[in-house]
Amino acid sequence: MSTVDDALAEDLITVEIVGLPVDVQLEAQQQNDELTRELVLVAEQLRQEGDSAALPVRFVELVGTLSTRYSMFTAEQEQQLRTAIESGADRLDMTYRVPRSAAAAAAHLGDILDEVDDYCRRGKLLLTLATPEKLVTYRRWFLDQFVSQAAGGPPVSWVEYAAKPVN
Repeated sequence: MSTVDDALAEDLITVEIVGLPVDVQLEAQQQNDELTRELVLVAEQLRQEGDSAALPVRFVELVGTLSTRYSMFTAEQEQQLRTAIESGADRLDMTYRVPRSAAAAAAHLGDILDEVDDYCRRGKLLLTLATPEKLVTYRRWFLDQFVSQAAGGPPVSWVEYAAKPVN
């Protein structure tokens, strides 16, 4: 079975994203797009040099796998976000119905993005700067909603999460 078939065969869970800040999402998407473009180029160079275990290669492979496996579960939310942007909305509530494995995938993505930020700070091979702290907080909130709600936790709004003191 393919990863898409595996995802379709899984039990679906509901994940509520409450109060997504549209402006922060746009900023985060821009940062992610720039970083991904650059890492794709670096990963290709590293693959040609025979280094298939390097962080850029692992990141590009993970993003490809996640896109293949879960994109069918996010199309409606992507449209909702486009509509919110076009209408000038400040906040957006979304409901995802995703395979339970999305929680582990979200945790893994968060870990590798933290690793990518460290890689950016070291200044090796990349022009893109590490993710600004506000966007790291946003990323952790968004991904944590999948992890915590899959484990039975309640949704936590962006406003609630952002107001918590940093540990």
